[in-house]
Amino acid sequence: MMRRALDWLGWLASPVMAGAAFSILCLGVVTWLPALAAVGFALSRWRTDGDTRVFIGVFTGWRRYWRPLLPHSILLTVAAVVAVSNLMFLSGQSGPGALVLFMVHVGLVAAGVTYHLALAVAAGRNPSGTASGWRRTAFGLAFTSVPRGTALLGAAIAAPVFSLVVPAGPLLLGTTVPVLVGLVVADHTERATS
Repeated sequence: MMRRALDWLGWLASPVMAGAAFSILCLGVVTWLPALAAVGFALSRWRTDGDTRVFIGVFTGWRRYWRPLLPHSILLTVAAVVAVSNLMFLSGQSGPGALVLFMVHVGLVAAGVTYHLALAVAAGRNPSGTASGWRRTAFGLAFTSVPRGTALLGAAIAAPVFSLVVPAGPLLLGTTVPVLVGLVVADHTERATS
């Protein structure tokens, strides 16, 4: 009975520790994508190999991902700032044109969130791959199946909302739970195709 309780706590503690490491790495604002891929790396090792050193695993993964993913992360951070400023401007406008542009921006943000979550999962599952290989895998994971893309987007939206009941929950679990969902979806996809 005690062993099951400890195993259950491990299932909670490992994503929390990965979220803490992610938060530390994201103190440099543009470093979020390599940090998210490092979370995918650490949680993938935890799920497949039983490696419980998740906090250190995120920093180990960071060393693998920061060079290939940092330029992409910087570019997307600038694009996100532009998209948020456009959304703020369009929310104050009226008329059908403003509504159409607003909804286009919302759709682009949703597609970007889904794709970059899938990119972190693809990089985390294949740390020895290349950035272009991760991008192809992420595109396939995010956009070639409606249920997969919906699961990724749903997890990215729901995890921060449902973790609000825990103090610092969105900070610690808001990114790690969607990555875990992405890892499960990727594993299920791999089993289904093989």
